[in-house]
Amino acid sequence: MNKIAITIFFLLITDISTVSFASEKSAPDKGIQGQVWIEAEGEAYLGEIETQKEVKERAKRDAQNKAVEQAVGAFVKAHTLVSNYQIAEDLIYTAVRGKIDKIEIIKEGWDEKDRNLYKVKLKALIEPVYPEKGQGLSVKLSLSKADLKEGDEVKIFYQANGDCYVYIFSVAADGSVTLLLPNSIDSDNSVKGGKAYQFPADGSKIKLQANFLPNYDKPIAEERIKIIATKNKEDIISLGFQEGLFKIYDAKSTSMISDLVKRLNQMEPTEWTEATAVYVMKR
Repeated sequence: MNKIAITIFFLLITDISTVSFASEKSAPDKGIQGQVWIEAEGEAYLGEIETQKEVKERAKRDAQNKAVEQAVGAFVKAHTLVSNYQIAEDLIYTAVRGKIDKIEIIKEGWDEKDRNLYKVKLKALIEPVYPEKGQGLSVKLSLSKADLKEGDEVKIFYQANGDCYVYIFSVAADGSVTLLLPNSIDSDNSVKGGKAYQFPADGSKIKLQANFLPNYDKPIAEERIKIIATKNKEDIISLGFQEGLFKIYDAKSTSMISDLVKRLNQMEPTEWTEATAVYVMKR
């Protein structure tokens, strides 16, 4: 079976750039794994006004924080491995936090070479915790059409309940991701609360068009559009448009989703939100 990925076509017709999306339908999501054991090491230096007890506690907290950070990555990685939909749903699970249920100290003590450095190696049992939807930032997302025929033009509509900054992604079933906004033409991703927006905006040189890729012979293809909104201007993803209109990550670009998970996990759940819209193409 041929893998179908997002491809970008730049058609210089009346100075309009056209984006073509394509994907294939995936297997259903099987969910994220539960608790995991994580080994981590922490350290802390003895300051002039600190007690040894305080340094030991700081080293232990450092190890615990590193364990939780590793666990969050493990939760998302586990989800990716059991789901053919890959990054499409991983962006939802970036809200996961880790809760330590049990700690076992493997080794701890002052460093032999640097007696002011205290090191702790521990093993922590960590479970994923998903924050409940509550008050805070929210965003609505919809498409001009949900059922498309090849060649149909698509517009993305979105509205947030507060001032924020948005990132719009197109996610293929094979795990490849295209960052639609911001892009090399439109770098302004700020949004005013309560105001309705569309992408591409009226008069934009960008068009979104539904197209099946060559050699894709199935009658139906499905793809998702995902939006992430943050209250403050955050570098949640590495930008830079050295070539082309959009930033594109193929299915092997695991560092992108890892960085995104890490940065969102450092934010409070009320400081960011996400939404997803699905469209289906038919011949």
